[in-house]
Amino acid sequence: MSPPNPLSERLRFAEFVLDRLPNGRCRARVGLTWKESEQFAGENEGLGSQAGELRCAALTQAVQGEVTFELLGVKAVRAFDATVVIVSMAVHGDGSGHRVVGSYLTENDAPRGAALAVLNATNRILGNRFFMR
Repeated sequence: MSPPNPLSERLRFAEFVLDRLPNGRCRARVGLTWKESEQFAGENEGLGSQAGELRCAALTQAVQGEVTFELLGVKAVRAFDATVVIVSMAVHGDGSGHRVVGSYLTENDAPRGAALAVLNATNRILGNRFFMR
């Protein structure tokens, strides 16, 4: 029996769609896959401003009721001739709470970068949850 491929044990970013709505709001949809067979999707709506789009794209949801994530902040910073999107999140569950941060370097799509920064912040926690079941 071959050992599990660590890359297949991680949540993978599959899809990102940001719709700018006529009423001045935005809607973000993010799709994730795990082991290429399980799919997860989330959707969020928020203000259509630059900061609102980042918050909207940084989806946070509970995973099987065991762990919840709370978005504390998201910021796009210009550095190294690119945009770095940084998220700060609180993790609640298993009787303890702590904070995690994630980042993503993007050229021109900060909202998508926010969604990926959340995945980078939470992947180790979520990957361990799924891998250990």
